[in-house]
Amino acid sequence: MVNPDCIKSFVAGADIPANRAVKFGTDDNTVILATAATDSIIGISDIGGLSGQRLDVILADLGEISYGGTVTRGDLLTVNATGQAITRTVAGSRVIGFAVVSGVVGDIGSVFISPSQY
Repeated sequence: MVNPDCIKSFVAGADIPANRAVKFGTDDNTVILATAATDSIIGISDIGGLSGQRLDVILADLGEISYGGTVTRGDLLTVNATGQAITRTVAGSRVIGFAVVSGVVGDIGSVFISPSQY
């Protein structure tokens, strides 16, 4: 269990499941699912939300994210087409942070959120 310190409320620009990576939508107050390693990932959806609803996004600290592949603790993480975390394998990909625990597809794992590009 994690207790993140930096959470901000946004409006969902589309349906967003819980524990998925998000990026800014069409304006400053909207987020949508991050679906590519080139997306400017800003954080992780907390409990998710439907289009037009408010949802909390964890912007920094420890968060929980759904794994979309095999992840080893310490791996830098980016996203797949469904906003799940996968190990970054391509230099220059955007990352959400690094894995704190190992896991496989469908696991909810802890990530230290530190969005950046490597």
